Amino acid sequence: MLMNISITPDRIAEAARLIGPHIRHTPILHVDLADFGLKPRPVALKLECLQHTGSFKVRGAFASLLTQPIPPAGVVAASGGNHGAAVAYAAMRLGVPATIFLPSVTSPSKVERIRSYAANLIVAGDRYADALAASERYGEEHGALAVHAFDQPQTLLGQGTIGCEIDADLPDIDTLLVAVGGGGLIGGIAAWFRGRVRIVAVEPEGAPTLWRALAAGRPVDAETDGIAADSLAPKRVGTLMFPIAQAFVERALLVSDDDIRAAQLALWDKARMVTEPGGAAAFGALLSGKFVPAQDERVAMLVCGANTTAVRFD
Repeated sequence: MLMNISITPDRIAEAARLIGPHIRHTPILHVDLADFGLKPRPVALKLECLQHTGSFKVRGAFASLLTQPIPPAGVVAASGGNHGAAVAYAAMRLGVPATIFLPSVTSPSKVERIRSYAANLIVAGDRYADALAASERYGEEHGALAVHAFDQPQTLLGQGTIGCEIDADLPDIDTLLVAVGGGGLIGGIAAWFRGRVRIVAVEPEGAPTLWRALAAGRPVDAETDGIAADSLAPKRVGTLMFPIAQAFVERALLVSDDDIRAAQLALWDKARMVTEPGGAAAFGALLSGKFVPAQDERVAMLVCGANTTAVRFD
């Protein structure tokens, strides 16, 4: 399988310039692993949890809406929550109608966030694949523009803009850990770096989409269970990102639900970072010992989502 040549650094840089006025250049938090009970070592956290709508997904949403003609019916998207919120937010900012299909596993916090952006919200089925099928039928019947969560060039280009920012803010890192669901995030970032940085994928044991694909040599169906099922559990990775992952993702690691919960709690307790399960998965690989850096390896990771009701204020 040939690498998809349309997802290039030049096109990602062009997307960064286009969406720049609409997104946040999110900050880097430098932490010492000694604070988390591990061997002292500096680690950099890229805080996409502080992005508009609470996740990185808004980058791909704006890239899609700003580069395609929008029909009168507006846009339609299927989502476990974060992508739907991103498309709804981008549509609201640009004055475009949006219809979002969600599975029943979507967390209440994400449902309420999407509603707050005035989108037409429809629950269809129990898993992302059900919502996707319903959204495709809607798009065909009403003529709405489909904005895919991960398997669309504009989505990968938008998510790849995170790579631009990391390059600017952390030019000397060796390794970057990235959580994976459908693969739009890691595909875009890997296409930006093109092997200049080690890219390590982190997935829940209950949804090993990229892990299974890399083992099989092609995208294949995987389980869709676990604590992060609403954000990291499509049936399979995207066809556009997979050749990029084959070329530029070193390996995929699996973390348990307990690993993810422990990472959420540790990030809140030691760094006061609120993260959803998918957002904490990459840190879970480090905290659990599933990923052990080499002696002088300079490591960064994404904290990619914060849409949760786990933390409440009295």
